[in-house]
Amino acid sequence: MDMLAECQEMRQPHRWRLKGLCAIGSLTVAAGLYALTAPAVWATGMACVITPYDEISIGTPVEGLIQTVPVERGDWVTKGQVILTLESSFEEATVALTKAKAEAEAALKSSQVKIGFTGRKYERALELFKTNSIAQHEVDEAQTEKALAEVAYREATEQKRQAELELNRATAALQLRTIRSPINGVVVDRLLSPGELARQTPVMKLAQLNPLRVEVFAPLSLLGKLKTGMRAEVRPEGKGQPVLQAKIVVVNKVVDSASGTFGVRLEMPNPNNAISAGLACTVEFNYSSAERP
Repeated sequence: MDMLAECQEMRQPHRWRLKGLCAIGSLTVAAGLYALTAPAVWATGMACVITPYDEISIGTPVEGLIQTVPVERGDWVTKGQVILTLESSFEEATVALTKAKAEAEAALKSSQVKIGFTGRKYERALELFKTNSIAQHEVDEAQTEKALAEVAYREATEQKRQAELELNRATAALQLRTIRSPINGVVVDRLLSPGELARQTPVMKLAQLNPLRVEVFAPLSLLGKLKTGMRAEVRPEGKGQPVLQAKIVVVNKVVDSASGTFGVRLEMPNPNNAISAGLACTVEFNYSSAERP
């Protein structure tokens, strides 16, 4: 700025001599201001493809006849939603039976009553034995009856506990007949229908679309420059598609020597599932946005 001021203060006869110097000074100042406000350096756009974050083939853990499939291809599902049920009348009957056994209290209460009775009988026998009213073997009999009643109570308690465990097992077997969605996503395909037999093979396919993944095969010239955490702008194909922000999550350390490229994976938020998976796209990387360790 001092150089420009000096140029303005020069006397009129000498201005023509310093015209070139003033122009050079102006360009130098402008270049310095641009360097302070220059935008981040972006890599040139390269081809990419947008893919689901995850794709899952849903099967059944047990064989059985398909009873209901309440979702169709293209339906949105939430995590925990029932997407398939198998015929389960036998398992339901087993649960009802084991539940009745687990809730049975007669044997346990009967053994409790016997413990009380034999305990009182043994105490009376001891009192009578002190006055020589009964023989020793009668005292022994009363003591044995008391011990057997206590054993019967423990046996009834164990049987009740076993019945509760059997109920848990029967309930778990029944729950295996109901298949729930493990993710929030969309039904990509439905392979079987009600009435068909499921044999632990895929029944339907689900895809998680939020977030999305962006797969890129970058040239070797960018090897070492692309790092996890680096920001990028993704432009899906199609008219009117917005420019989206993504972040590198994986940089493949193995290079494909045949094509001279290496794989890069980005993660891109997709609120409200507005962007469809499977679209081609272009991506530009910001070299100055890599996360520091």
